Amino acid sequence: METDNLKKQWLENGFIGEPAPEGVDLKKAIRQLCKEKDAIILAHYYTVGDIQDVADFVGDSLALARKAAETDAKVMVMCGVHFMAETCKILSPEKTVLTPDLNAGCSLADSCKAEDLKAFKAEHPGYKVVSYVNTTAAVKALTDVVVTSGNAKKVVDQLPADAKLIFGPDYNLGSYINSVTGRNMLLWEGGCHVHQRFSVDEIVRLKREHPDAVVMAHLECKGPVLAIADVKGSTAAMLTYAQQHPEQKEFIVATEAGILHEMQRTCPDRLFYPVPPEVSEGSVGCHCNECEYMKMNTLLKVYNTLKYGWPSIEIDHELQQQALRPIAKMLELS
Repeated sequence: METDNLKKQWLENGFIGEPAPEGVDLKKAIRQLCKEKDAIILAHYYTVGDIQDVADFVGDSLALARKAAETDAKVMVMCGVHFMAETCKILSPEKTVLTPDLNAGCSLADSCKAEDLKAFKAEHPGYKVVSYVNTTAAVKALTDVVVTSGNAKKVVDQLPADAKLIFGPDYNLGSYINSVTGRNMLLWEGGCHVHQRFSVDEIVRLKREHPDAVVMAHLECKGPVLAIADVKGSTAAMLTYAQQHPEQKEFIVATEAGILHEMQRTCPDRLFYPVPPEVSEGSVGCHCNECEYMKMNTLLKVYNTLKYGWPSIEIDHELQQQALRPIAKMLELS
């Protein structure tokens, strides 16, 4: 199949991919392509288990950013969502950065448009902008320092005490950071559609069924959910907690269900219960809360991405330089 036709499928239909050769083991074929093309695969914890299994490195947003900045590989395949691939390209503009599906977006990033943030900044002169990493390159270019859920408190604590700050786009994370730092940052009204769906009622129900379980919740969850959680933090922080507490055998997990793959892999003797999304009365809810964008990454798409070297992420040089500054500041402070 011609590359131009593949690109058309990718852009118009959410590319599924050219069928793999009959009988091919996709995981082995992907690893062979990585060897031939000097490529590494980076995968977020929220991708499907097969993607995590074939990846060179699996992590949260902060760990992936660090890996992208330090890798010697010529090619990176970012299995996550679009802003993560952009971050890789910002940090390594000389490298080829591929993403398995250009349509894998992010509801949180979409909740803050660059033109809207620019207008908001104009309405609040003298304010510095602290942006969550879940943002586009254009928003990062308007930002003074980027943060992740794993380092937000540490970064904000190091900013001048009298600094006037705008925090966006995740309202829940910003509210939590305000509460633990004593800041009064102006908060953007954005949120993750996955973490917004978690409810206290569902956690209480699971706690009744598993009274000895530790409740863990991501900082993108709503305040009432965080209030009843025993462990609050980033995806990586929750994973680390489980790994460091072998005496604890059961966990109720309020974040995107993809993390359970790594939790179960590294803690095989423990039980992890995903919190389902909040459902309306009379409806039947699923057993886990998943990000449909993360799940757009598949082995077949990774295979074809490596095979054809597309879709690749391209960022204007000036925009890349502007977006790099707040990310570099984050890495320095964290």
